[in-house]
Amino acid sequence: MKNQSLASSELILNEDGSIYHLNLKPEDIATTIITVGDPDRVVDVSQHFDSIEVAIHKREFKTHTGTYKGKRLTVISTGIGTDNIDIVFNELDALVNIDFEKRIIKEKHTQLSFVRIGTSGSIQHNIPVDSFLISESAIGFDNLLHFYGNTDFLDNQFSEALVKHTNWNSNKSKPYVVSGDANLIQTFSTEGFSKGTTATNVGFYGPQGRVLRLKTEDANLNAKLENFEYKGVKITNLEMETSGIYGMAALLGHRAISLNAILANRANGTFSKNPRAIVNKLILKTLDTLVKK
Repeated sequence: MKNQSLASSELILNEDGSIYHLNLKPEDIATTIITVGDPDRVVDVSQHFDSIEVAIHKREFKTHTGTYKGKRLTVISTGIGTDNIDIVFNELDALVNIDFEKRIIKEKHTQLSFVRIGTSGSIQHNIPVDSFLISESAIGFDNLLHFYGNTDFLDNQFSEALVKHTNWNSNKSKPYVVSGDANLIQTFSTEGFSKGTTATNVGFYGPQGRVLRLKTEDANLNAKLENFEYKGVKITNLEMETSGIYGMAALLGHRAISLNAILANRANGTFSKNPRAIVNKLILKTLDTLVKK
């Protein structure tokens, strides 16, 4: 398969030779990539760079590549949701592991390191607003990984226990559980970071138990997630990308970690009074950790 030419309908390139959605060429990215959801947050990260060599924006995908204290880094916005993660990770992988001129997979695999800087809501009373959390693992409610083969790395016993505990509605996608990269988690296991298991939801309102005018299918789901425990592990927070990031990184042979700024505590009903300052603090902490490692 590696020597088989990829059809133009599968590997889609723009007229300038860049990858279809991201509008990037292989030389435009570093091997350490920070992902953020919001395109505006790309500038919040890159404003700290010493220099910026690449600045490209197409759709919700905004990319800056530059250096921070001598280390070349890329920061890219994914937009919200694991459907976008599927696009971003496949296309970033293609930039380093596919020969665009010959349209074949390269013999030598290049590994990328992904660091998500994101916001999240805690569902445990003891995880305070304005704290930082490393996702050791993620539970995907999004169904993305079920479209791919070779997913032996998924923790099926964990997910089966959750399905049983919550009396999971079979009309919903089956949850899956995937871990972050152990080496990156060790690198970021410094003062100021707690660790947990993150639930990745397919929406912000109903899927995360928020009720405005619409009732949810299971009004007790968040409470079930809060009191669930598997081999001493509890679900700590909710967001919308981490399971896709961990799953796609594992499938493609890359490394990934998700860092969460806890802006809301759903259990306590509280929200950060200065979310922008907290996110910027996490950005600086992330950049300095990447330089030291």
